[in-house]
Amino acid sequence: MNFHGDDFSKEKIYNLVVSDDLAGERLDVFLACKLDKTRSQVQILISDGKVSIEGQMKAKSSLIVRPQMVVSVRVQPKPVHDLVPEPINFDIFYADEDLIVLNKPSGLIVHPAPGHWSGTLVHGLLHRFPEIGECGVPERPGIVHRLDGSTSGLMVVSRNERAHDLLSKAFQERRVQKEYLGLVWGSPKNMSGRVDLPIGRDPRNRYRMAVTPSGRRSVTGYKVLWRRKGYSLVRCSLMTGRTHQIRVHMKHLGCPIVGDQLYAPRRKMPFGLERVFLHSWMLAFSHPIDGRPMRFRAPLPPELVDFLTKAFSRDPGRP
Repeated sequence: MNFHGDDFSKEKIYNLVVSDDLAGERLDVFLACKLDKTRSQVQILISDGKVSIEGQMKAKSSLIVRPQMVVSVRVQPKPVHDLVPEPINFDIFYADEDLIVLNKPSGLIVHPAPGHWSGTLVHGLLHRFPEIGECGVPERPGIVHRLDGSTSGLMVVSRNERAHDLLSKAFQERRVQKEYLGLVWGSPKNMSGRVDLPIGRDPRNRYRMAVTPSGRRSVTGYKVLWRRKGYSLVRCSLMTGRTHQIRVHMKHLGCPIVGDQLYAPRRKMPFGLERVFLHSWMLAFSHPIDGRPMRFRAPLPPELVDFLTKAFSRDPGRP
């Protein structure tokens, strides 16, 4: 992505590379996913001539995108001053002039969205690092990947446009390692495996995702670390980054995440609404500028450790 000019009254140009997992989608679907806009909003951009394909092809909403195709979009950015910096609590694991690695607490929404126009991680980042307002999508500056609000753990954030472009590309090309620790009810049939099943919006509940033939390819690797008293601690690796991916795939295996009120509403809920037992514990990537290997680990937060201690001090019953 390239930003031309210093004035937010000018359009911002995004050069988006089609990754393998989005190849085969319609152009409007691809752009809606990448820009966090609705298809109707994207279709207006296309009809207004704001979208071009590899600098020459005339864009149509129905165009099927190919791997490594470059789609350029001109967007009028939202002024950064609409996002008011706020002091938000989160731990910084590492920071340099190009990026920040942080430990997001559960209950903290990553960026503004309907119902959460303040008090997000982005507001806190702008408070500590004002310069991130100049990179990435204006509504979520610096953000190159996300965690669910109810999930805790490691995230990397860019501090300038070059780092943002390169980190975004690394995520698109699956060159970033992400591992999660989750406690599930019951135990998967196999002690380790790979779930390769498409995920899309649940037609019966628009707030949920589901395994569905019309969804996008989603791949999760898992390994059961131990089983005890109706629970299993699993380590999950993401090969793709879909909304609620681990939560949906674990539910599909018959082992929903403990505390997940959205995907296991009939199970006992040991936490409040803002916490599931899922934690991004390991993040590894090459530094976007100098190529240094970067690897970070974040231990389970105290509330999850306390839950394990209490759960295993008594028999919680059958799952």
